[in-house]
Amino acid sequence: MRKSRFSEAQIVGVIKESEAGANTAELCRRHGISTTTFYKWKSKFGGMEVSDVAKMRALEDENRRLKRIVADQLLHIDALKIIAEGNF
Repeated sequence: MRKSRFSEAQIVGVIKESEAGANTAELCRRHGISTTTFYKWKSKFGGMEVSDVAKMRALEDENRRLKRIVADQLLHIDALKIIAEGNF
């Protein structure tokens, strides 16, 4: 996945500005983002603090790692089943 040029703190800052009453179009123009990007950020990070975003990233990374471990284990189990059947 492509790394964003904005940090989590900057994203949360932009959303906080919008919640404070700033015009969305002007806010997007000033920060150099599209309104689509802004609304995607708002749906993902809306109502969060910077610490919450960091926790969410850590949980996503851990979830990704655990899914990879489960996939590897399933491959090992399938290989053992094939060997146990003797159809190799």
